[in-house]
Amino acid sequence: MPDKSEILIVSGDGALGASLVEAFKRETDVALAMHSAGIEASVDAATLSRASVLVAEIDPARRDHLLALQSLAARGAGRPIILVVDACTDAVQRWFFQIGVRDLLRRPAAGADVLAACRRLLAGRLDPPSDYAEVTSFLPAAGGVGNTTLAIEAAMQILGARPDTNSVALVDLDLHSDACADFLDLEPRLDFAEIGDSGERLDPQLLEAMTTRHASGLALVAAPSVAGQLRELQGAAVLRLLDVVAAAFQHVVIDLPRMWHPWTDGILVGSDRTFIVTDMTVPGLRFARRIADQVNGRLTLKTPASVIVNRFERRFFPGAGLRRGDVAQALDGVLAGEIANNYQLVREAIDQGVPLQYVKPGNNISTGMKRILFSRQQEERRAS
Repeated sequence: MPDKSEILIVSGDGALGASLVEAFKRETDVALAMHSAGIEASVDAATLSRASVLVAEIDPARRDHLLALQSLAARGAGRPIILVVDACTDAVQRWFFQIGVRDLLRRPAAGADVLAACRRLLAGRLDPPSDYAEVTSFLPAAGGVGNTTLAIEAAMQILGARPDTNSVALVDLDLHSDACADFLDLEPRLDFAEIGDSGERLDPQLLEAMTTRHASGLALVAAPSVAGQLRELQGAAVLRLLDVVAAAFQHVVIDLPRMWHPWTDGILVGSDRTFIVTDMTVPGLRFARRIADQVNGRLTLKTPASVIVNRFERRFFPGAGLRRGDVAQALDGVLAGEIANNYQLVREAIDQGVPLQYVKPGNNISTGMKRILFSRQQEERRAS
């Protein structure tokens, strides 16, 4: 018989403890461990090492609780954490996800709800890592730099390399412009009101109903915009959406908005790759450099954010504008690559509502994106 998975509860709330004991007493494959001294008292190393999932009850308004949680997350060495909390600000919520919190439950939480949340995480932990999507995010350094065009092109290139069912999803999080749907001539179906303020009603079946399929097989997850209305979402809803999408697809490409939202940091931290898109202008290069330095300095990313210079034009003569050496110098250490300027091709593809390679196979934009996306794999193959 396999060993039981142990759930460690860090809480000084006797009522929650009693509810959890009642919920867990009929479970045969999970065991309950209680640290009833609460988050303020350090959990001993032996108890922590046995835990598969950590459940902590804290007061987010107390600085000592936040510091204790940070210490617990660091000592937990990547173990998933569920928090039981009162309402908290988006900024605090964003910080929770940065340090390793995987789910939030509102007080008072029933033992059955805590058990269900633990089971969801245990199921995720038991899946092979390859079953969770690789996430690539595109972040514009300024407006009009072609972020959406490159996000779509990246999704199509990844799809070309992995043309399986549910292999690639494109998620449009620029909530004030449904450009991805317009560029691909698709209907945006995502309804945030339907999935709930915290995304609690979203499951794989509802996600499928809100996903639009392109003829190529690409899945689009996008919400319709409403002219003149600004939409702000709870970070929990956005991160829950991405969790469900990442569990359903092998690759996820995210088109992020230029405006920074409370949930932007959480998405970047959870992304496998982050590309900052800019154009070949002096201000554009400066903006991109500044964003890359700030993001890489402030957040712990899986791989450092890098910059794609869009609409790149090769110039050979001095005085004719920026040259490649200028770009390389300005973005030294963070340059992912360049994408050629081909305005006519992009305009024609947008007008037809089709990907770039449908208009001109093997075009210079597609070639540049393929080189940026797959250069690491090619280098590893050559090295081996």
